[in-house]
Amino acid sequence: MKIKLLVVSKTDEKYLQEGIDIYVKRLTHYTNFEIEVIPALKDQKGASPEEIKSREAEQILRRIDKADAVVLLDEHGRQHTSVGFSEYLQKQMNSGIPQMVFVVGGAFGFAPSVYQAATDKISLSPMTFNHQMVRLIFVEQLYRAFTILRHEPYHNS
Repeated sequence: MKIKLLVVSKTDEKYLQEGIDIYVKRLTHYTNFEIEVIPALKDQKGASPEEIKSREAEQILRRIDKADAVVLLDEHGRQHTSVGFSEYLQKQMNSGIPQMVFVVGGAFGFAPSVYQAATDKISLSPMTFNHQMVRLIFVEQLYRAFTILRHEPYHNS
């Protein structure tokens, strides 16, 4: 199974991108993983949050396939422990789906059309994180999930 992290706009902070790069490199030992960046929208000045979400939704929906399992990283999603997330990931891999796409929206979240296209929602915490910081947190948790599944010592339980 291929895993993709689909994100809206590039990661601006160098320290976040360096951390993301470390975990992406580690993940290549476990799975076919990629991050796809949807370029930031142009001409956003004066647009309402709803207009921005709608325009971002068009870009997100263009990049997912009907056969994909689409999981939104969303504050209203289901929360997992790290072990629980690894079990969730294993069930998805066992299901035979060709690709899982985890999606991080823009600063205003997701439009209704993206929620309708999603197969699941996951929350990384009851706290709110910057949408760029979520990328680093998620790739670390994805890496941790694979080490848990392989019974490697990265995760202490």
